[in-house]
Amino acid sequence: MLSIFSPSNYAPFNIALEEYIFTTFTEDCFLLYINQPCIIVGRFQNTIAEINYQWVQEHDIPVVRRLTGGGAVFHDLGNLNYSFLMQTDESDNNGFSKYTAPILAVLHDLGVPARLEGRNDLTINGLKFSGNARMGQNGKTLQHGTILFSSHVESLNRALKVNPIKFSDKAVKSVRARVTNVSDHLPQPMKLNDFIALVRAKVHSMYPDTKDYYLTIDDREKVQALVDSKYDCWDWNFGKSPQYNLANAIRTESGTIEFYLDVSNGIISSLRIFGDFFSTRDLSELEELFSGVEHTPERVREVFEKGDYRAYFGPVDLQELVKGMF
Repeated sequence: MLSIFSPSNYAPFNIALEEYIFTTFTEDCFLLYINQPCIIVGRFQNTIAEINYQWVQEHDIPVVRRLTGGGAVFHDLGNLNYSFLMQTDESDNNGFSKYTAPILAVLHDLGVPARLEGRNDLTINGLKFSGNARMGQNGKTLQHGTILFSSHVESLNRALKVNPIKFSDKAVKSVRARVTNVSDHLPQPMKLNDFIALVRAKVHSMYPDTKDYYLTIDDREKVQALVDSKYDCWDWNFGKSPQYNLANAIRTESGTIEFYLDVSNGIISSLRIFGDFFSTRDLSELEELFSGVEHTPERVREVFEKGDYRAYFGPVDLQELVKGMF
């Protein structure tokens, strides 16, 4: 087995690295990486319905869609991510217990009563510190998980806080659970780097043929190409979302404005606007301008400006209107 520690903290790079290893390496691999603040959404999720979009925009948080299913998670520099990329088809649920075993073993050695609970969560005293997801393809298995070690839980809550009333879709929804950091349960204080060393040592002991591997220049260039073509692109991270409907209302100086959107593959297919504001223009003219437009703040802003929004709504703030569409 090859043991790899990613040299990058950039989420699109690390998620691309998982795909690169999974699709090109012919040896089993164990990968560790740490991301700067970001949100990773499941393969089959409606991205915009899983995140606090305005908070994410304001804090310049990357949002990346991964290959595996499951729910959305927040990563930061206090969150360790691990992946087993195996040349075998783990088609049953034994994979979750098999590949979480090294993590649990390290914690048990430290005196922490961690356990695998349910199908794919690791918990301490009933509180979740790790979620895991898995996929199989072409006889291979990718299983990865998060470890909240010293993560900023308040940022996690803000990043993933979304109003479910806004959205109607059939996408996979995240299940929120009470979470905890591993560091809060350690008998003695420990730095994340020291914990990482213990995890790597445990994997080496459980898989005796394990050897360290460092990404080559060619590896990095190929991963970066995948970042540029996929994992840093709106089409993959947002445009691959299932069809959804969004309903939202805002209060403005001109009155209440209600937005009802139908969105498919990240593209607005229809928009209806209602409210108690006064308008001398036919709203259908403005609504039609949004047909076929990407559901992004940048494009929505452009259309409002192009459509002379004040002629429809009066003295409203453009930023308020844009927020109302998300």
